[in-house]
Amino acid sequence: MWTDENRALYNRDHLRYPSDLTDEEWAVIAPLIPPGKPGGGKRRVDMRAVVDGLMYVLSTGCQWRAIPKDFPPRSTVYDYFDLWTYDGTLDRMHHALYVQCREQANREASPTAGVIDSQSVKSAEKRGAGSTRMGTMRARRSKARNGMRWSTRQAF
Repeated sequence: MWTDENRALYNRDHLRYPSDLTDEEWAVIAPLIPPGKPGGGKRRVDMRAVVDGLMYVLSTGCQWRAIPKDFPPRSTVYDYFDLWTYDGTLDRMHHALYVQCREQANREASPTAGVIDSQSVKSAEKRGAGSTRMGTMRARRSKARNGMRWSTRQAF
């Protein structure tokens, strides 16, 4: 319910962009970011700025090259996004935040029931493992196209 207290909690006017993290949000996210690789140089990039840049792209839907200049370079933001997607960091962040939200709502950390409707089942039957395989296969050429090419060569 929108009360004066809640409006103040969700007010993002004091932030540079509405997608930027507040100090409280950053305090939750910061421990979930993996440390730098051992043996390498010290991280020179501000991880909060990287997360803010990533949140900007995800919330606005802008192209990577359209990231404003006050964020780290787009290649840096994208490289961290790619790395965190690959190594599961984003999944771990999502899971930790999901569990925290459920606990704040006085619910069990993991749901005990699920709902599957008939539309989901039908679509899963049609789009199962076979569709994944088809998506990775090389496209076949049309027989009609091949036949047309040979018939035009013979005409000359």
